[in-house]
Amino acid sequence: MTVMTLSDAAAERVRGLLAGHENPSAGLRISLEKSGCAGMAYKMELAAPAPGDEVIEEKGARVIVDGAAVLYLLGTRMDVETSMFSSSFVFQNPNQTSACGCGESVELHPADQGEAEKQLHG
Repeated sequence: MTVMTLSDAAAERVRGLLAGHENPSAGLRISLEKSGCAGMAYKMELAAPAPGDEVIEEKGARVIVDGAAVLYLLGTRMDVETSMFSSSFVFQNPNQTSACGCGESVELHPADQGEAEKQLHG
């Protein structure tokens, strides 16, 4: 099992973001930061992996999960939500227990570390 899976639309969007990036080891790096009334927010940037990060290669796209966020993102599916005027990444995260009303932040609880180790490393 990988930490995170990507929908076809998410993989396409990640590939587009990385097209022509000067660093071939770069990916869409996802981390968590303290934010908002629910406690945490997803942070994304184009970057190379840091030591301890989990690198996911799926459908020709590279997503890097911050090592400190792995237990909070285990089992997450990343998708793209598109409306008439915008497009954004959305996360279907089984570790999310609540979200603020405006959708800017979420409350997450880490997955059980022992179970995570079994799923990630067999």
